[in-house]
Amino acid sequence: MAERSFRIAILAADFNQSIVQPMIDAATAELQRAGAQILQLVRVTGCYESPLIADALLRVPSIDALVVLGYIERGETQHGEVMGHVVHRSLVELQLQHRKPVGIGIIGPGATIEQAEVRKISSATSAVRAVLTNLQHLRMLKEQKF
Repeated sequence: MAERSFRIAILAADFNQSIVQPMIDAATAELQRAGAQILQLVRVTGCYESPLIADALLRVPSIDALVVLGYIERGETQHGEVMGHVVHRSLVELQLQHRKPVGIGIIGPGATIEQAEVRKISSATSAVRAVLTNLQHLRMLKEQKF
């Protein structure tokens, strides 16, 4: 019997398009190389808005996992730091709640634009690889007889 390919959604921030669009392109290419199906691409205003929509996407039965992309830049205040911690923690909690992997490809908080430029492709592809690896582990664990 042929193995069903993984069905993935991508959730990406609209803010910082020059960083995020190449991240979307890299994640899409990585998923296609792996033979995964991209069921949906959803754009939100910024990273802070991603947990709510991530929760809604993870509730969709046909979605196996989620890749979240964005960039939280270094600011003059602690706003980005606080926001980054809240977003990351929320996404980790959602993955545990829904028992579906969430690949976090969010650069920052606290990264400069120069750092984000260097990391945009590797952050996106690393998030995809993490999701695919976790899906494989979950599939193997489900198939094991204890």
